[in-house]
Amino acid sequence: MKEISVQELKEKMDSGEDFQLVDVREDFEYETSNIGGVLIPLGGILIEADKVAKNKPVVVMCRSGKRSAAAIMQLEQQGFTNLYNLKGGILAWAEDIDPTINVY
Repeated sequence: MKEISVQELKEKMDSGEDFQLVDVREDFEYETSNIGGVLIPLGGILIEADKVAKNKPVVVMCRSGKRSAAAIMQLEQQGFTNLYNLKGGILAWAEDIDPTINVY
């Protein structure tokens, strides 16, 4: 599984690179803190797989990196090859990039 660090994600955002960010946490978690990704909770990732881009890099994130890894495994079985797991999830983002973001 390919991974990306929060620093690498921040660089992609800052440079305006064309990619998709998918957040697989639950609604209440997304409302507490998010960094602008498309919300597709893990339980519905296969049902809503058509919302996940196939023609550009896709960074999948959650709270710590475990649920996003599970989502990637499910999507890769559907033929996706453009997925990157955000190492450490929103917790790493809060620690290394934006300490003002709410974590739980």
